[in-house]
Amino acid sequence: MSSIKIIIKNPERIDVLVNKKRSLPANYIPTDLVNIEVLHKVEKAESKMLRKEAAAALTELFVVAKLGGFEFWAISGFRSYDRQLYLFKEYAKKHGEEKANRFSARPGQSEHQTGLTMDVSIPSLDYKLVEKLGETPEGKWLAYNAHIYGFIIRYPKGTEHITGYQYEPWHIRYLGKNLARKVFESKLTYDEYYSRFFGV
Repeated sequence: MSSIKIIIKNPERIDVLVNKKRSLPANYIPTDLVNIEVLHKVEKAESKMLRKEAAAALTELFVVAKLGGFEFWAISGFRSYDRQLYLFKEYAKKHGEEKANRFSARPGQSEHQTGLTMDVSIPSLDYKLVEKLGETPEGKWLAYNAHIYGFIIRYPKGTEHITGYQYEPWHIRYLGKNLARKVFESKLTYDEYYSRFFGV
């Protein structure tokens, strides 16, 4: 069963919190989606898109990382409600619904639908989305520097009981530089930070 408790009324906010209790409307598609201008390997055309502000920030992050010797590739950005519905059904068929719910969001509960999230990887991992990224020099750089460009690691290691999802060092969420810095410095998950400081 789904654990949706709230249908988000203001999904266009950059600081929107999406999780297993706060779901986006099924018909929500950001109005300012643009194609990213960075190295990418995506399966679907829509996955090459982010909201305009997030896309610019991702470009900045990739450029600075490259200058430091770290090459990132974009793997999956925006994902529509219908695409997430398809993916979750496929994962549930293959792994069972309970297991699928630990690594894949139900439709409406995916941050990818906000257009503010990008999954990233690196050539040495064959562009795969795997936990090993967090152990690489690139992954460590990302974990400590993403907030400078407005992103956070949304599902940190050891927080599965809070976020509801497994550790995903590849999943970066755009919050804007000011908020991302505050969340990073708080050492809280965004779920905890949002609850504490936004009172929800």
